[in-house]
Amino acid sequence: MEIILGVSIGLLVWVIVQFVFTGFYTVDQNQRAVKTVFGRAQRLGNLTTLDDPIAESMREDEKERYNYPQVKIIMPGGPYFKWPWEQVHKVSVATSIINLAYDPESPEANNDGTVLDAVTKDQLQTGLTGQIRFQVSERNLYAYIFGVSNPIAHVMGYFVSVLRERISTFEAPREQIVEGAPEVVWVEGISINDLRKNLRDLNEHMDKECLCSQARYGIQLDASLITGIEPPAEVESALAAINTAHNQVSSDISLATAAADQRIVESKRAVEIDTLKAEAEVEPLRRLALELAELKQHGGKAAMTAYVRNAKLTLFTHSDRLIMEMKS
Repeated sequence: MEIILGVSIGLLVWVIVQFVFTGFYTVDQNQRAVKTVFGRAQRLGNLTTLDDPIAESMREDEKERYNYPQVKIIMPGGPYFKWPWEQVHKVSVATSIINLAYDPESPEANNDGTVLDAVTKDQLQTGLTGQIRFQVSERNLYAYIFGVSNPIAHVMGYFVSVLRERISTFEAPREQIVEGAPEVVWVEGISINDLRKNLRDLNEHMDKECLCSQARYGIQLDASLITGIEPPAEVESALAAINTAHNQVSSDISLATAAADQRIVESKRAVEIDTLKAEAEVEPLRRLALELAELKQHGGKAAMTAYVRNAKLTLFTHSDRLIMEMKS
């Protein structure tokens, strides 16, 4: 009888501990939670990530591999209750920042996670520095919690592979006038200087290429901030000389362009002045023609003859010598 009573008391204590002390939980403001029942996450019917707009960033072959169910999300608040056979998985959705050279599986790699090595198109090994800003995606918590064993490692591996591929094939655009319209063309002979000048384009490319990380791994990359591209020490002096020569050439081109622009402006101004002078000389003749036409219309031939006679007399007063034709 005492054994039965002891077992009953022990069972009662276990039930109290399970239901009272561990049956209630809360979710912080920067957290989201997913509940599993006998190990299975509570789902939203038959909805999957393919029913969410985040799947549009994936290729068709990726949609088959990364097709995760949509789960019920427990929002911040509480206390909430769970049964002993249920388990709550909490994750932080706060924005995090890590070095782009960080390797979660090998922290000592990439110079202890400080500089990422990459090879440019002209076979120069360069070091990349910067940061990545990311957060866990509420729209694909299943992938982050259950689908991938180490999501951040997968995201970093994908990011680094895309970045190295971009560095190795990068071509700097330049503006060229074609038939009066600007057109972007691509130039050969890419150098580290081109990458430095186009860091913004490089960051935008990485943001675009990594949109699919939300659907693949449950991590949303907010921004990639590549801030430095350092050349090897043995080519630093050569690049400095190239930059100096380039700056000198750019300065000469700017001076020549400014001089040419000034000449063009002066030429346009001279044309305008000569045009105004010509118009000033022509205007009296136009007025005279109008007056003569009106005189002929109202006075007839006699008036025109008298006008010509008076005009000749005026000319004679200003003449020193008169030559007349004699009729034989």
